[in-house]
Amino acid sequence: MTDRKPPGVSFESWVDKQIREATERGEFARLSGLGKPLPDDTAPYDELWWVKGKMNREGLSALPPTLALRKEAEDALEAVGRAVSESQVRRIVAEINEKIDAAIRRPPPGPPLNLTPFDVEALLTDWRASRDAGS
Repeated sequence: MTDRKPPGVSFESWVDKQIREATERGEFARLSGLGKPLPDDTAPYDELWWVKGKMNREGLSALPPTLALRKEAEDALEAVGRAVSESQVRRIVAEINEKIDAAIRRPPPGPPLNLTPFDVEALLTDWRASRDAGS
């Protein structure tokens, strides 16, 4: 904890002394942002900057459940494209279809889902065709 500014000492010289002593103790050498550029200060001020930063660091999302499920469905289709076996394709599609079915039965809040379960056989046909074309 810092001391109070003594009477009769100018504020500037008191602050300079505090900074110099802290530098001599090495307190500025262990700062987490040392050597990193300052964040962009040209962006407009956002009152919730710290909330957004915390959510970003924690890997959290503020998407409504329906939009998050749409994104997850897109990611599942990409995963199908990278799958190495039919059983992996079936597992990926079964997992996302289960979530889509649950959301259709009990719609979550937010914008409309606009998704239907994927046709496993059609995706497998496309997957096989992409494997044959790549050979």
